[in-house]
Amino acid sequence: MESMLNKLKSTVTKVTADMTSAVMGNPVTREFEVGRHIASGGPGMCWRIYNGTKKSTKQEVAVFVFDKKMVDKYQKFDKDQIIESLKRGVQQLTRLRHPRLLTVQHPLEESRDCLAFCTEPVFASLSNVLGQWDNLPSPVPTDIKDYKLYDVETKYGLLQISEGLSFLHSGVKMVHGNLCLENVILNKSGAWKIMGFDFSISSTNPSDAEPKYSCKEWEPNLPPLCLPNPEYLAPEYILSVSCDAASDMYSLGVVMHAVFNEGKPVFQVNKHDIFKSFSRQLDQLSRLSPTMLNKIPEEVREHVKMLLSVTPNVRPDADQMTKIPFFDDVGAVTLAYFDSLFQRDNLQKSQFYKNLPKVLPKLPKRVVVYRILPALTSEFLNPDMVPFVLPNVLLIAEECTKDEYVRLILPDLTPVFKQQEPVQILLIFLQKMDLLLTKTPPEDIKNSVLPMVYRALEAPSIQIQELCLNIIPTFANLIEYPSMKNALIPRIKSACLQTSSLAVRVNSLVCLGKILEYLDKWYVIDEILPFLQQIPSREPAVLMGVLGIYKCTFSHKKLGIPKEHLAAKSLPHLVSLSIDNNLNLNQFNSFMAVIKDMLTRMEAEHKTKLEQLHSMQEQQRSMNINTSQTNQSEETKHTPSPGNQVRGHFLDNEGRGDCPDEANMSLTLEEKQRLAKEQEQAAKLRNQPALAPQSIKPATPSTQAKDLTSCLLNNMTSLGSLSLTSPPRPGLIQGSTISAYPSTTPMGSMVSNGYNPTMGFQTGGLGMRPPGPGLYGGMATTTSTPNFGALTHNQGSTNTPDMSLDF
Repeated sequence: MESMLNKLKSTVTKVTADMTSAVMGNPVTREFEVGRHIASGGPGMCWRIYNGTKKSTKQEVAVFVFDKKMVDKYQKFDKDQIIESLKRGVQQLTRLRHPRLLTVQHPLEESRDCLAFCTEPVFASLSNVLGQWDNLPSPVPTDIKDYKLYDVETKYGLLQISEGLSFLHSGVKMVHGNLCLENVILNKSGAWKIMGFDFSISSTNPSDAEPKYSCKEWEPNLPPLCLPNPEYLAPEYILSVSCDAASDMYSLGVVMHAVFNEGKPVFQVNKHDIFKSFSRQLDQLSRLSPTMLNKIPEEVREHVKMLLSVTPNVRPDADQMTKIPFFDDVGAVTLAYFDSLFQRDNLQKSQFYKNLPKVLPKLPKRVVVYRILPALTSEFLNPDMVPFVLPNVLLIAEECTKDEYVRLILPDLTPVFKQQEPVQILLIFLQKMDLLLTKTPPEDIKNSVLPMVYRALEAPSIQIQELCLNIIPTFANLIEYPSMKNALIPRIKSACLQTSSLAVRVNSLVCLGKILEYLDKWYVIDEILPFLQQIPSREPAVLMGVLGIYKCTFSHKKLGIPKEHLAAKSLPHLVSLSIDNNLNLNQFNSFMAVIKDMLTRMEAEHKTKLEQLHSMQEQQRSMNINTSQTNQSEETKHTPSPGNQVRGHFLDNEGRGDCPDEANMSLTLEEKQRLAKEQEQAAKLRNQPALAPQSIKPATPSTQAKDLTSCLLNNMTSLGSLSLTSPPRPGLIQGSTISAYPSTTPMGSMVSNGYNPTMGFQTGGLGMRPPGPGLYGGMATTTSTPNFGALTHNQGSTNTPDMSLDF
């Protein structure tokens, strides 16, 4: 990587050094910045062409530089001859002004090391384009190496040279004297320009008389740069030392042959024996074979043959050549018209620009972009012409890449975005909005394109507003969501509410309906739907527009209206609108269809919700019942059935005598939760280790029947004394049970069920025969006074069992 960078650095340094050494000290560098070496041209390809800019205005130019080191090999006399010849050619070019001649921007300047002058921006010489790369930078620039001439370029280029010669011959009575490929320059727009007036000859007769030209005899001992290119010279120039305008026409014939034959002239000339070569050439020209011209297009072949005639009078003049059918190509005519636009008035220009879209697709892209586009954009300075020029510029933009559009078109379009007059400018931009949003960078869209759309929505012209509203949906997908939400939609709403035009109101609603899919659901619900209720207009078209937005929002799978909004806002609004007297039957039916659809969906959604809620409640109730039954079965496992039967006949502290299942089914959810907590606590108490009970001497069993009342009293008295004399115990003994009913009695004072692990249940004076040796053996739970009172109270109930039954 480092070696590549060093190589690049050395190359750049070498090129910079060459350029600096060539131009350093020349007065041209005071006013112009000299850039890179891009081409070569002029007599013998001796001029190096650099790109450059004027320091004061940043105007682009081409800098022609002749390095005097090129002629160091010659003697001083020859060297001076060469320098003088080059200087004469540039000075002559500077004095001449014509669209077909290379335009000089700064006259020739001489320094110790070089000659230099500045011209309009240049691409290359025709010789470079056709493959002659002498005096070019190494490697050869890619744009020159890969350049191919299109037919329209060739036709129009040859036409331009013909027009240039016509100007010289007819206008200034001058013979060029050295017309060849290296003296034809292609400017940056692709136009062909003539230079190299080193050997030009002016008429010696007065301007109103027949021109007469005197040429110098060929001097073969002079350096080549002091002589014209012999391969392009007419035979009479060498053989008879005579020349006139027809001599230039011969040179034009050779140029045309070379253009269609990859830069090769008709004959190769032996420069060491020039006279013999021209004598032989004269014989060949007198019987010119068709094979020598077979690459030239057939429609111009005869004209080239006439130009190459050995007889000067047979050759057509320059003015006649400009009128031959070969140049009547639609592309060539179009390019020619562009070059003469400065001579046309606005009416003629407008007619031409109207027909131009039919021609542009037939022209090569390079010709359109670099020849036609600059001419079109220059018309933006004339506001009256902008509506005629703009469609053509946007048509060219469609064929350009995004980079070409940003580089070549957008800078000229940016000021036009801000123009509001004539009104057609906005219309044209709106019609091509998809193109603008696709190729314009986001920052320029934000700063230039969208402000133009906003101005169109706020324009006083109803036509502009309508068109803008109709076009917005076509490019809505290209607008960023924040811009649409914060800038575009508020203006659409404002246009709808503030306008007096029914069409604008309707188009506003239609536009909103079409761009809903690009919006967020809740933005639509919170901003768009409330806006519909603010519209005071009751025209049927407006009402149907409102209905359309509701319907689109309701039915769109991405949007939708929640049932709460349907019930509270949407349906009431639609119902009130549906009975408006302005609606006809079909419109009313449309309202009712949407209303019914909304009601059906709302009913289905809410019914489904209620069914799900009911199902969840049923599942919860079923789970609670199962939990209660599970708890009861657990109690049954830990408590023998006789105890449960005895307990089932007692009332709880609140006086309820229902069975446990019935009680559980009537409990509330909170009560069930509290019951579950109590059961959990009871389970923890049951898992605690049992305390060893004090042994109590059991009563002696008796076989005789006892007085139940007195026995019960005695037992209770003994039980009371036991609770007074026994030490307090921290918990329940294993085998005690907890009631499943809620009770206000503390857990530590629950009623014992009389169960003894070793003796079973004791009746405690109820007339039952004890199964074991002691009455209260194994009792560990004290009996509180309230429970005792309850027992006493129960003894008087009508459901008291037969206490005299002998166990």
